[in-house]
Amino acid sequence: MTITRRDLLAAFLGAPLALAACKSRANKRIPDGEMAFKPDELGHRVRDEKPPSIPEDKWERAGIVIVGAGIAGLSAARRLLASGYEDFVVLELESAAGGTARSGANGTSAYPWGAHYITAPMKENADLLGLLRELDLVEGGGAAGEPTFREEVLCREPQERIFAGGTWHDGLYLHEGESDDDKRQFARFKETIERYAALRDARGRRAFCVPTSQGSDDADLTALDKTSIAEWLAREKFTSERLRWLVDYACRDDFGAHAAQTSAWAGLHYYASRLLGPGREPQAVLTWPAGNGWLVARLQEKLRANRRLRLGLAAIDVMPVANVETGATGVDVTAIGPAPLAAGFHAKRVIFAAPQFVARAVVRPYRDAPPPHLAAFQYGAWMVANITLSARPKARQRGEHMMAWDNVLRDSPSLGYVVATHQTGRDHGPTVITYYHPLCDEDPGAARRRLYAAGRDEWADVALADLETAHPDIRELATRVDVVRWGHAMVRPSPGFVFGGARAAAARPLRGIHFANTDLSGVALFEEAFHHGIRAADEALAAIRQAP
Repeated sequence: MTITRRDLLAAFLGAPLALAACKSRANKRIPDGEMAFKPDELGHRVRDEKPPSIPEDKWERAGIVIVGAGIAGLSAARRLLASGYEDFVVLELESAAGGTARSGANGTSAYPWGAHYITAPMKENADLLGLLRELDLVEGGGAAGEPTFREEVLCREPQERIFAGGTWHDGLYLHEGESDDDKRQFARFKETIERYAALRDARGRRAFCVPTSQGSDDADLTALDKTSIAEWLAREKFTSERLRWLVDYACRDDFGAHAAQTSAWAGLHYYASRLLGPGREPQAVLTWPAGNGWLVARLQEKLRANRRLRLGLAAIDVMPVANVETGATGVDVTAIGPAPLAAGFHAKRVIFAAPQFVARAVVRPYRDAPPPHLAAFQYGAWMVANITLSARPKARQRGEHMMAWDNVLRDSPSLGYVVATHQTGRDHGPTVITYYHPLCDEDPGAARRRLYAAGRDEWADVALADLETAHPDIRELATRVDVVRWGHAMVRPSPGFVFGGARAAAARPLRGIHFANTDLSGVALFEEAFHHGIRAADEALAAIRQAP
């Protein structure tokens, strides 16, 4: 069955945008480019193939095998090295480390392929601050001992803008044309968030914190997880369409889900965890042209120098074992690369730094008898396109603002784009913009099927058609469009998931396997992945040192 261009655009942008795009007389040229990498291909081999048989003389021995070189895996490796432990290897199925934080580069700029910033950590997040101090990004202490950061990594102005009503507006909340009731509701929402940001429990813990493990688990707060943030807004009589759009945007941005699909606890965490307290601005954003790929590069430097990082090698079988004669326990890891490459590792411990959906396919006890908690983990699907432009788009009208770092299209199902060269101060001339499009279907499986149903050319056309609403000359300026499809981009904190017990069950060690991934927090943040890498590394080291 063939599908028309209008049907394709309607499937991903909605009927009104599709109709407008197809009526336009603009040239429908699709620039050159490629599917930049395909995280699904080797992943599907891992899911579908049987583990190969490897001769015993081809097996290696390692104290710890880290499965996955995303942020959690790199964080675990850093912790092991800092503890003086060097008997480990890191296996990564992709050709580059970083997972959804990885980056790319061309002659115009470096650019992100996913995660593109971190929120400036508060003083309580000692581990992350330790990394940032090591990288010479912390300048000193400010009010109440809160850290200050080097100006060149703080997102420069203008930070964000929104396209609505045919023009650009500063910020993400659309003030122009708001009613008195809109103003009152927006002010009341900010006051509510400030109260949550100031709230401390009997143990002095913040109500909402990063990492989440440092936050409160009081019953009145965890009860927020039982309902959606959309239902919470309705219950609190927040009916303003502008405010509800803003909250829905936040959920799509961080969770790949609509407000109706997102836990109220997670929705409030998005705002309150970024705020020191009443009367304060949200924490600053730290960013780089490569996005969080800059941090990935720093984290993997020592690993690449001594070959502890094995790229293009995916764990396909992780099996706890025991020696009947000696009573010693361990974990055997079988890995595959491009056929016919395969390798085996006899390890004392494994740090499984991949998501739980991978654990289901790879960890043999899970594969043979999947535990109930695995079914609770759901993941959002994303398409990301990096569009290289020969020049900046023309202003639609006189007095229009220059491109911000984050540029949002209010009437689009996409999130808009970030500008890779923004931090460099280059406000004119060639640039790369990174376009993000989450697929927020109620059924995550349906979203993945839609994601993979379109190839590079189709997704490039979707991105350009969407951006043409704000930049009519985008196609003639685009010299290249590269695309990646993330089938499992981030964990979805559905109502009932964060405190429903599945996360706690998934984080428990299993016969020598220690789990570490941002999905164990229920929110997909660099900070959470970094925390879990440290936790799992400490667990594994303690177990090895206590072993007879």
